[in-house]
Amino acid sequence: MPLVKPFKGIFPAMQLPYDADYKIDEPELRQFTARLANCPGIRGLVTNGHTGEVFALSPDERAEATRIVADECSGKVPVISGICCEGIDEACDHAEAAQRAGAKGLLLMPPHYWLRFGMQPEHVIAHFEAVSRAVDINLIVHIYPAWTRASYSEELLAELARLNQVTTFKIGTREMSKYDRDIRAIRSADPSCTILTCHDEYLLSSMVQGVDGALVGFASFIPEWIVALYDAVQEGDLQAAQAIQNKIFPLKEVVYGSGEPSSEAHSRMKTAMMLAGILHSNRVRPPVTRPRDETLSRIHAALDAADLLAK
Repeated sequence: MPLVKPFKGIFPAMQLPYDADYKIDEPELRQFTARLANCPGIRGLVTNGHTGEVFALSPDERAEATRIVADECSGKVPVISGICCEGIDEACDHAEAAQRAGAKGLLLMPPHYWLRFGMQPEHVIAHFEAVSRAVDINLIVHIYPAWTRASYSEELLAELARLNQVTTFKIGTREMSKYDRDIRAIRSADPSCTILTCHDEYLLSSMVQGVDGALVGFASFIPEWIVALYDAVQEGDLQAAQAIQNKIFPLKEVVYGSGEPSSEAHSRMKTAMMLAGILHSNRVRPPVTRPRDETLSRIHAALDAADLLAK
């Protein structure tokens, strides 16, 4: 299968709806997929990201989520599947299953033992090269925050950019000085690679650095606003971009606060999507819990002020 062009534009990392038995709710996932795929400016959909509770899913469920979304899209937009595995062989198995399910791209997350013990640059290259031998679709590098032990150096990012199947970087450095250096390192190594911000909690600040779009969970909730924000940045209309960011800010505060995307933040966002009528339920898999009491009230109030509550 030939590689698709490097990914550009807005890519929602999708929430995953569950039925009353906490199984994948296929009818609702199809409805949700259609809503996003038909939204102007959406250039692809992402399954099995952190927003999609990838840690809570079995290998079969990860492949099933991708299959359902790819089938519902019917080629309208490409589907990208997250690969979150500890070992190389496991990552290759998941990659093959995702490609069979219809994925056109893979978002490779660092093995999480790297977060504890760190890694050598050659470990990272070996991980990507093994997956590139297992499948023949686009690979996206998921760049973790600068403060983690799985943070990639500028030199390593440049080496990854030179790999044939690496076409895109999802960049979540979350330290703006290094963010700038990371972008420059990737651009210098291979200008054809695209860069997507994943800084949900400060979108405008990260978009103005000259990136090619965004891959964010927040775009599964308010895709039209995030598309409009990116369009305004691309057009150089800072005043319009600031106005849109001001609309986004109160919603960002009740979902993320001053922190980064996390399981609890994704639970808050799923609740906001239920209150907005996008999803029927805000079920999340344990041990994550649904918002209650004051948190639930604040989410409701923010949606009411934004005129987003379901009528």
